Amino acid sequence: MGIKFKSSLSPPTHLTIFLLALFLVAAAAANAAVQRFKEAPKFYNSPNCLTNVTCSDQSVHVAMTLDAAYLRGSMAAILSVLQHSSCPEDIQFHFVTSSSADTDSLRSALSGSFPYLKFQIYPFSDDSVVAGLISTSIRSALDCPLNYARNYLAELLPTSVGRVVYLDSDLVLVDDIAKLAATPLGDDTVLAAPEYCNANFTSYFTPTFWSNPSLSMTFANREACYFNTGVMVMDLERWRVGGYTAKIIEWMELQKRMRIYELGSLPPFLLVFAGNIAPVDHRWNQHGLGGDNFSGLCRDLHPGPVSLLHWSGKGKPWARLDANRPCPLDALWAPYDLLQTPFVLES
Repeated sequence: MGIKFKSSLSPPTHLTIFLLALFLVAAAAANAAVQRFKEAPKFYNSPNCLTNVTCSDQSVHVAMTLDAAYLRGSMAAILSVLQHSSCPEDIQFHFVTSSSADTDSLRSALSGSFPYLKFQIYPFSDDSVVAGLISTSIRSALDCPLNYARNYLAELLPTSVGRVVYLDSDLVLVDDIAKLAATPLGDDTVLAAPEYCNANFTSYFTPTFWSNPSLSMTFANREACYFNTGVMVMDLERWRVGGYTAKIIEWMELQKRMRIYELGSLPPFLLVFAGNIAPVDHRWNQHGLGGDNFSGLCRDLHPGPVSLLHWSGKGKPWARLDANRPCPLDALWAPYDLLQTPFVLES
């Protein structure tokens, strides 16, 4: 359900969307300024790990966005990655922030909780340009330019990074991320993610899209299925060679001229990649734990084993815990929460 406007009003311009995003970032930053996080334990490599790994094939590269609004979730995600890794010292994190973010504060928070973490921060300098390509979606949080940074990882990260695991900030791992990073991509596949072919794929696009043969033929000869872009294994070398950022942008530009989808940054990924990705076991993205995009109601786990829990949707575990209205599965996120409570701060 998009935002509806009276006939006497005009839809918001890209400048309005960008200014709204800046306001939300500033408000979140003000809230984050009072947040303090505990220092996490240091985690060491097991004996069979290589040491002093930098950009070799043995290093696991993890990319995430980082902002004040989701900092608490990011901290929990990082802790879960390190805690369950057999070679935590071989993990390198790559954090993308908005151009207006207080990177010094974010860096300080990371270093305070994880003094030995190997990480780099990359300002997303194109966020104002991206704002001009964003169409309003069913949830305002999905319209933040930083939500589209995953489209630009191949340009933001060093060329020495060939393969990266992209993770959202509202998840925790309960398994070794090296297993996910080692997902086979075949000879020419660009990314891997769990696919959900039972989902109603047609619902992600508008009747305008499906009624136009030149558009709907995009999925001809492709067994296109829904996949969640919050957990992906990406080959950035192949991405760069194939020019996939430009292909995604083309669909976003078309969306500005004629509305062909509703749900934020996901549909352009589906248009470019659905049906052409490497499979990943569903255990690596038990998604939807945040409920839907409207009410964020509690949900159960999907059947089967679990390696990663993902609170995609409106409801976030830290918000529900703070409001004393947690869902049962939020108790699985709580042990990774590094936020200092007021009682601990006072003592």
